[in-house]
Amino acid sequence: MSTHFRHSRTSSRGRPHSGGRRFGGGGHRRPYGGHPAYSNQRGGNRFASRGASIDIARFINKAVEGEIIESFTPTHSFMDFQVDARIKHNIGAKGYITPTPIQDAAIPNILEGRDIVGIANTGTGKTGAFLIPLLHKVVNARSERVLIMVPTRELALQIEEEYRGFATGLGMHSVCVVGGVNINPQIRRVHGNPSFVIGTPGRIKDLIARRVLDLSKFRTVVLDEADRMLDMGFIHDMRAILALMPRERHTLFFSATLSREIEKLIGDFLNDPVRISVKTGDTAKTVEQDVVRVQGKNKLDVLHDLLAQPDFDKVLIFGRTKHGVEKLSKVLIQRGFKAGSIHGNKSQNHRQRTLTLFKDNHLRILVATDVAARGIDVIGVSHVINFDLPTTYEDYVHRIGRTGRAGKRGKALTFID
Repeated sequence: MSTHFRHSRTSSRGRPHSGGRRFGGGGHRRPYGGHPAYSNQRGGNRFASRGASIDIARFINKAVEGEIIESFTPTHSFMDFQVDARIKHNIGAKGYITPTPIQDAAIPNILEGRDIVGIANTGTGKTGAFLIPLLHKVVNARSERVLIMVPTRELALQIEEEYRGFATGLGMHSVCVVGGVNINPQIRRVHGNPSFVIGTPGRIKDLIARRVLDLSKFRTVVLDEADRMLDMGFIHDMRAILALMPRERHTLFFSATLSREIEKLIGDFLNDPVRISVKTGDTAKTVEQDVVRVQGKNKLDVLHDLLAQPDFDKVLIFGRTKHGVEKLSKVLIQRGFKAGSIHGNKSQNHRQRTLTLFKDNHLRILVATDVAARGIDVIGVSHVINFDLPTTYEDYVHRIGRTGRAGKRGKALTFID
């Protein structure tokens, strides 16, 4: 099979086409070199019908040749922020030079104690935007305790990893409380009164029910990826948890989308918040998007030929089901690729080990269900491949947000029947 691919056209300014027109049928262009082929695997057509409400044109966003991504000139430097010198040292040690737009706008307001609503694309530095000022807050008030609530285990672990880098030498402690692992070590760490508790709603509620975690002592809360928590059905848990915190509290609310339901949460949870939106579109301009048509050919063979190309050097592949993801990873291993998988049937320890291997380049390919779409912050993912269609466009946005992060370019490909 030829490994040369042509790219499909989009609008003259390189943006995805809007409107209801769909690709397919006679006379339409064949994106990504007209790769025909879609194997008649079980579930393929059924899932395609589930995703049919998504306009396929939204999976295409070609960069115009020679296009320059708009540069951002921050109002502040990290040295300008009124935070502890040790935190500034840690920022520099992590290689951060200038704030991202969300950091530049949010950090000064958080330092002033304002409630925040932050709307930003994934991969734009939201974690640093709240960790940096909150670490300074705790340094100056050791009795202060911070709860960070997130939808997924992976995101909680990612935030804890970021926390460690920013908090080096500050003499404070954190605990990550998530399901899928033994609760007893988490209980012991919570008993040590950590300054930061980072966790998912289910495990937080479990610790509260066991009378281990007393939220009356927490006067600062971060709700990260709030839209995803809403999507995952955590709304009642969120309300129950916040009801146990002091009414006078500092609340930081971050989301990639702003729906009517999210607006209701903002009205219920926050007090006169500063609204910061640095979102420039549903997807980052740094991610080049295209579709791969697999009409009549074996889907796995098409994927194999893509992965065999040298520029596919760190690839995240999304599948629909746990069984399908596990099977695909095993087939890729049999075909000689260094691949691993993470999904809901894997233990949390296994998922974390596999993710670490992928981060450290011991695995070149990671196959995952949507459990991994949020919370994976891996440097240098060259490609995201939607082997199975996402159920919603929001899922698509969060999948492809794993590439093109921190201003780097990435590519996203979606397999289409």
